[in-house]
Amino acid sequence: MLEWLEHLASGRRYSPHTLAAYRRDLAHLVELADDVPLERLSQGHVRRYLGQLHAQGMGPRSLARLLASWRGFYQWWAPRVGMPGNPAAGVRGPKAPRGLPKALSVDQTQALLDHKPAVAAEATGQNAEQRRAVELRDTAMFELFYSSGLRLSELVGLDTAYAREPGYESSSWLDLAEAEVSVLGKGSKRRIVPVGRQASKALRAWLGARPVLAANGDAHALFVGLRGRRISARVVQAQLARRGQAAGVPTHVHPHVLRHSFASHVLQSAEDLRAVQEMLGHASISTTQIYTRLDFQHLAKVYDKAHPRAVRKDPGKKDE
Repeated sequence: MLEWLEHLASGRRYSPHTLAAYRRDLAHLVELADDVPLERLSQGHVRRYLGQLHAQGMGPRSLARLLASWRGFYQWWAPRVGMPGNPAAGVRGPKAPRGLPKALSVDQTQALLDHKPAVAAEATGQNAEQRRAVELRDTAMFELFYSSGLRLSELVGLDTAYAREPGYESSSWLDLAEAEVSVLGKGSKRRIVPVGRQASKALRAWLGARPVLAANGDAHALFVGLRGRRISARVVQAQLARRGQAAGVPTHVHPHVLRHSFASHVLQSAEDLRAVQEMLGHASISTTQIYTRLDFQHLAKVYDKAHPRAVRKDPGKKDE
C-alpha cells in the first residue's frame, strides 16, 4: 500500500493533498476488510463495504471517490500479488447528483477581497510587522484564487519564480513580470493562466513583506506561514473562512468557492467556454465538449475583457 502511494508521489507527481486523500480512502478499506487479507477481496466484499458506508450516512460523492481510489490501488497492486483481477473494477458506484458548487455574487466577492481585517487570525500574538505581513499574504492568496481560478493544491505549490538547482526544480511558479502563473495541475498537465491587475498589485505588496516571515525559511515558496515554511492547505482554508465571516459573506467560503466564482463570473460576461475550460485546467467543461487548446494570447484577451477584477479600476488612480 505504501509502495503505491510512493508510486503516485514520485511517478505520477500527485500533490500531498491528493496523496493524503488516497491514504484515508485505503485506511477505510483496511478497516472494513478487518481480518480478510486485501488480496482475497472480491467484488462482493467491495459492494458490501460500500453498502455499509452508505448505511452509515456517507454520501454518493464520497462513496464514488472511495471506489475510484480502491480501483486505482488494485489496478496497480493486483498484478503484483498474483490476484486474478481487480475486485473494484466491476463495481458500479452510486450516482452523485450533478451540480456545481455555489458561487459568490460579484458584490460578495468584492466585499470579501476588499475587506481588511484589523488582526489576521493566524498572526494573533505576533508583532505589528508580522501581522501586517500575514494580512498582505492572505489578500494576495485570495486575490490570486479568484483572479486565476487555481485549485488549493496549485496555489500552495507555487514558487516565487522558476528555480532550478541541485536537488530542486520548480513545478509551478509565478511570473509577475508577465502577469501569469505556470501551473502543473491534475494529471501533470501544465497550463499558463493570466493574473489580473488587482491580484498582481496584491502579490507585489506581499512579496515586499514576504521576508518578514521567510527570513530563515523556504527560499522558493510563494506563500509561507509564520515559521517561514511553505503554507499548508489547512491554514489557507482557515484564513479564507475567517475572512469570509469577517466580511459578512452569508456562506462558508472555501477555496473552491472562489475557483467556481471565477468561472461563473467570467462565463457571465464571455461567450468562450473553451477559454474558461483552459484556464481552469479541465479536460472538458461538460461531458460532451471536446477539449480544445487555445493559445495564451487569446486566453489573455478573453480574461482582460471579461474578468471583474481585471477591468475594475481604483477610483482616482491610473493604471500602474
